[in-house]
Amino acid sequence: MRVLVVEDHRELADLLAGGLRREGMAVDVAYDGAQALQRTSVNRYEVVVLDRDLPALHGDEVCRTLMAERYPARVLMLTAAATIEDRVDGLSAGADDYLPKPFAFAELVARVRALARRAQPAVPPILVHGELRLDPGRRLATRDGRRLELSPKEFAVLELLLTAQGRVVSAEELLERAWDEAADPFTATVKVTVSRLRRKLGEPPLVETVPHAGYRL
Repeated sequence: MRVLVVEDHRELADLLAGGLRREGMAVDVAYDGAQALQRTSVNRYEVVVLDRDLPALHGDEVCRTLMAERYPARVLMLTAAATIEDRVDGLSAGADDYLPKPFAFAELVARVRALARRAQPAVPPILVHGELRLDPGRRLATRDGRRLELSPKEFAVLELLLTAQGRVVSAEELLERAWDEAADPFTATVKVTVSRLRRKLGEPPLVETVPHAGYRL
């Protein structure tokens, strides 16, 4: 999944982004509300992790703007304030979930994954294609009972192909959703990753290349 972390404390923002990337997510970072809206205007995210107490443009206003624009991402709001009134205000602004600071990182990851599963169309917790099984929560992929040792990007590409349910997924879509905004769109990154994934999946081949269109299972 692709996630946007919006947090004005840069050290915390970078720490959260690094941790989520280690969980196999593609993560972009915005350090203020205006930057967050600029990111969402050009990128599609499944989840936005949004600090409520942003300076200048408050997190509530960011959330209201996303709701008014019918932006499809789920919003997980973070705040140091933990009163019932604060939670009600944050949820009333359009947030889908609320996590008070300080929090355990494992809980943040679990909430982000839960929100992504609630995206439309809904994604089942275990993805299956024949003898291929993928468990995003446990970061586990198997084929015919054999565990597949996949890199984070290989895992992300396989997850996207499985959730597409036979639809052709273009290289551009894979790059947009499995890599962050620092990825170079003119490299052969997607092609190389798919090639490595094919080798690890083994025989018979599962990933089909559709000429001039993309890839599908």
